[in-house]
Amino acid sequence: MGGSLLVLSIVVPIAGLLLAFAAGGRQVERMALATMPIGLAIAVAIALAVRTTSAPLVYPLGGWAPPLGVSLRADGLSAIMLAITAVVVCAVGIFARAGFAVPEGVGDVRAPYAFWILLLGTWGALNTVFLGGDLFTLYVALELLTFAAVPLVSLDGCPETLRAALRYLLFALLGSVLYLIGTALLYGTWGTLDIVLLSRLVRAEPSALVAAALMTVGLLAKTALFPLHLWLPPAHAGAPAAASAVLSALVVKGSFFIVVRLWFDALPAVPGRLVAQLLGALGAAAILFGSIVALRQRRLKLVIAYSTLAQIGYLFLMFPLAFNARAGQLQSGGASSGGMLQALSHATAKAAMFMVAGAIYEAVGHDGMAGLAGVGRALPITLLAFALAGVALIGVPPSGAYLAKTLLLEAASETAQWWWAVVVQAGGILTSGYVLLVLAHAVVPADHAVRLSTTVPRIREAAALALALISLLLGLFPWHTYLPFPAKTLINPPALETLWSVLWPILVGGMMTMLIGRWEPRFADMPNALAAVVDRARCAALVLVGGAVAVDAALRRWLAAGLAFSAMAVIFLIATLMGH
Repeated sequence: MGGSLLVLSIVVPIAGLLLAFAAGGRQVERMALATMPIGLAIAVAIALAVRTTSAPLVYPLGGWAPPLGVSLRADGLSAIMLAITAVVVCAVGIFARAGFAVPEGVGDVRAPYAFWILLLGTWGALNTVFLGGDLFTLYVALELLTFAAVPLVSLDGCPETLRAALRYLLFALLGSVLYLIGTALLYGTWGTLDIVLLSRLVRAEPSALVAAALMTVGLLAKTALFPLHLWLPPAHAGAPAAASAVLSALVVKGSFFIVVRLWFDALPAVPGRLVAQLLGALGAAAILFGSIVALRQRRLKLVIAYSTLAQIGYLFLMFPLAFNARAGQLQSGGASSGGMLQALSHATAKAAMFMVAGAIYEAVGHDGMAGLAGVGRALPITLLAFALAGVALIGVPPSGAYLAKTLLLEAASETAQWWWAVVVQAGGILTSGYVLLVLAHAVVPADHAVRLSTTVPRIREAAALALALISLLLGLFPWHTYLPFPAKTLINPPALETLWSVLWPILVGGMMTMLIGRWEPRFADMPNALAAVVDRARCAALVLVGGAVAVDAALRRWLAAGLAFSAMAVIFLIATLMGH
């Protein structure tokens, strides 16, 4: 029964896609929406089955066991990724009904027709990524995911979005080439690509080290980890809100999930301490760089896009913290669980944020930060959804991000790697900064009443609010039944010390907003001496921030991005070889 569920989790979205493609017209939307609750029920059933059996579910395709055949596998990590993906897809489907509805009496309208089919294709590809039991199946699934996600960027057909989609496609294909070369090296050396068999066979030999380095860099390009984020900002800037929600919340998690499978499951004996520290350093740079650049954006969607770049960095802090120096390899535990919980929390919160940005754009006619004054009064439920999602990302209990950061901080303390704890705290401060920046612009009274070009349907507000609430309450779920960390780490009733640990980053984040955010603080009520000090500090901070913005502009050009891609490949090769 468990094996049948694994097959159905892939077959149902693909069958819905094919039926919608054949039916056309208004049936596309109806087929897609009918498929979503079925897929959600299957994902929940798989999660319950994994919890009941306390063992992975395995289904050998065609009855052939590896290495002759390939298998689908679902462990606790796969189960929760399937479930959270289904939840986000269903919420995005509800939100997208108004924007991608096919009017009565109209035939196949291009954008709605493409959106619903691509959404189901993305869902099916993601489920295949989470269930694939060998590295080549993961490669095929990752390519299907890329070719389903890229057209979502350019649904409006504008030249700018077409260029952004082409950037995404070409950069993703460069990553695919490196990943495929790595799989060829592994197969040529050990004669199998099955993850379980490789974990028993692979040793730190030159072919394995080179394969691991190339595959990792290719996957980092698809994940848009700094400095390989060429495609992410322009893709989000022009894509529809529903498409941005899928790209940010889910698509980048597919390639990250394969990185986790590669290092923790397929090649646990290959990575050395140097590579783990390098991945953590890139994650830390992404947190700081992405957050600072987010504070200087003029558009709400770009603030959220650079927030995605920053939040991706948290996911890679798990690698140095999960490295066991005695065993000489990565081990699943509190650090790895913290990284995956951060991925789940980010998926729900960021999807909600992009939905809010889309609702504001449609209602007001723009998403410029300078023109958000009065939006809080005009769209209170919409802004509440953004505020709750932002609070969840900051890490306020009982959010999933709070539990994730608690696990990462505990791991940093246990392994005496205090510098990663500093990065986690700095990230919380900067996250507070850009969340408060958006809220400050939106709650300021407008000089005149905000005119809404259209009203936001309650169902769309409800979809965004539901995802924000899920992210805010994720920490209450008994994750220890699916992920390897002790139950004692569960969230306790907030004490005074806990409240202060959450409050002070928010207070400091507010100061960061005044210093480097795209916000003009009013010093009229301040004493002249204090106003002068604040103004000088702001000028000095903006000089430093200007450097980060300039670096970002350079890295989004093809020459600099290509050099960064090549440099990452060389650096990872050297680090992997030197690590052994």
